[in-house]
Amino acid sequence: MEIQSVKQRFGIIGHSPRLDRAIDVARQVAPTDITVLISGESGTGKEVFPKIIHHLSARKHGPYIAVNCGAIPEGTIDSELFGHEKGSFTGAHDARKGYFEEVNGGTIFLDEVAELPTLTQVRLLRILESGEFIKVGASRVLKTDVRVVAATNIDLQKAVADGRFREDLYYRLNTVPIHVPPLRERKEDIIMLFKKFSADFAEKYRMPPLQLSREAGEILLNHRWSGNVRQLKNLAEQISVIESERYIDAGIINNYLPREPDNPLPVLFSDSTSLSSGMNEREILYKLLFEMKRDITDMKKVITRMLQGEEVSQRFQEENAQLLDQLTRDRDLPQIYRENNIGFPADSSDSDTGDSYEDASPEYLEESLSLQEREKSLIGKALEKHHGRRKKAARELGISERTLYRKIKEYGL
Repeated sequence: MEIQSVKQRFGIIGHSPRLDRAIDVARQVAPTDITVLISGESGTGKEVFPKIIHHLSARKHGPYIAVNCGAIPEGTIDSELFGHEKGSFTGAHDARKGYFEEVNGGTIFLDEVAELPTLTQVRLLRILESGEFIKVGASRVLKTDVRVVAATNIDLQKAVADGRFREDLYYRLNTVPIHVPPLRERKEDIIMLFKKFSADFAEKYRMPPLQLSREAGEILLNHRWSGNVRQLKNLAEQISVIESERYIDAGIINNYLPREPDNPLPVLFSDSTSLSSGMNEREILYKLLFEMKRDITDMKKVITRMLQGEEVSQRFQEENAQLLDQLTRDRDLPQIYRENNIGFPADSSDSDTGDSYEDASPEYLEESLSLQEREKSLIGKALEKHHGRRKKAARELGISERTLYRKIKEYGL
């Protein structure tokens, strides 16, 4: 099947040479049973390529299943993938087949494969090498004939170097690599995609399609698109629904784009923050939280030293002159802490003892919130701000909607 025919069959839009190359590799490798690793940023459309490979292969009449490895809790993922025996763990009232057993003779797509726990990686490696697996709680070895296609939005070579992903599994999965280019490297496709999405939403919501001015088109072409095709589609839907004016100029487009297009977390990061292009959403968020923890801890150490009568560095005094001036003038430290978002000892503001805050033990100044609690707080505030609209909250936080949904379940929000 020719590349253009593949595009038409699977609804792929674009003429980028890099996109055509990815489709061509998928088309050529499909008739074989070789394991394929698809890489690319979140929102680029990686999920289409396993379908191309499956439907153009000899397994096209067999089962196909897509598994989001990042959405399954670590404690149950082995059961989901390989099955379990009755009574093998609490709640296992019946025996259950896993995905690898159910998809025997077909294709399994492991999305976000880098999220697999280490022990699960070992089990997956065994299946790739011999087709053998053991159910959770069982002792009998089973066989399966499954073609594996995996995808990731992070740099697996870096994950291997960091000890987060097995090197032998990486080479097993990476037999044939396919890289899906980000939207900013497919500039020739941006206007075409926006018009297609606009036409689809015009039909869906029964309204006239959007028309772009030349200046608006230039803005779209020069935007970084950290969320890639998914972000562009989201933009087209928002404008289609909200704007009564169907002729879209530069002013309208700018109202819907982030103020700092090169910043994946515009609300949370300062201009001085530099990000690695290889970091995924989770790593970016954790990096922010660790930096927050470090800064707050450093501030508390300095304040503790001041309370104990010690000197602070000239550089710190220059960088934090306003706060230090307030500290030296006003001993109402709990109020100062509140104004500067620094934690302080519980019940200190309600104390009737009249004790000086200078007598407080330094241990009270230790960090009171864990990174998980900070992450939960950030997500909760974003959801509250957008009245529970997950799509808008995820966009503000700079994470995918899927990641946000997983975090909402994890924290019970």
